[in-house]
Amino acid sequence: MKNQRVVIVGGATGLGLAIAKLMLADGAESIALIDKNAPLLEETVGALRTQGHNVTGVEGDITRREAAHAAFRQALDALGRVDALINSAAIYPRRPILDISDDDWDLENAVNIKGTYHMAVAAIEHMRSRPKVEANVAGRIVNITSVDAFKAHPQNAHYAATKAAVVSLTRSFAQEVAKDGILVNSVAPAGFATEKAKAAGFLGELAAANPLGRAAEPEEIAQWVVMMASSRNTYTTGENVIVSGGYIYA
Repeated sequence: MKNQRVVIVGGATGLGLAIAKLMLADGAESIALIDKNAPLLEETVGALRTQGHNVTGVEGDITRREAAHAAFRQALDALGRVDALINSAAIYPRRPILDISDDDWDLENAVNIKGTYHMAVAAIEHMRSRPKVEANVAGRIVNITSVDAFKAHPQNAHYAATKAAVVSLTRSFAQEVAKDGILVNSVAPAGFATEKAKAAGFLGELAAANPLGRAAEPEEIAQWVVMMASSRNTYTTGENVIVSGGYIYA
């Protein structure tokens, strides 16, 4: 990630924050974190700056095109250019399949699908204007999907459906912008131990179902995201990398 400038959506906490920390440790020049939680975003950015990192926080709503594109432009203004976009914002409201309301569907689709779409479009519009550098690459986008896109999930069917949609979007984007030198991939984790997941109380269930006997740490997922977003990736596009500890194979 040396000298790279990166936008991370949903970067104030959880996997997004783990990705940011690993990228900065790997030499990223500057990072902009986009998140809707303004107090948490301010706290996270302040902590990273205290450690000497060049980090900008952008409060933004990614569910509407205009707001999402405005947030990206604000991040771009702070960074000067964007080499990589990480779409890690998502919501995960567990609900029995017969209890999912229209409001549940609308919010899930707005954040997980439309938000990913809007931010990718904003990034592509910028990356298309950039010169192609190493191995004819102009930029990289990594979307966070889930193993739930490939496995039945009756307690969270609407979430699983949105993540399957993001896998499909990733492939479509990858083919559409390959000619522009933009690589688009996704990373699909199984359950991992964020603070929110710990508080929700389902990590024990996930660990019991995993061949390795535990949920992943966020940093273990972040390593694969960093790889796909870094200059080390020059030829992979349209792929979905499953990081599940053997929970699922594809």
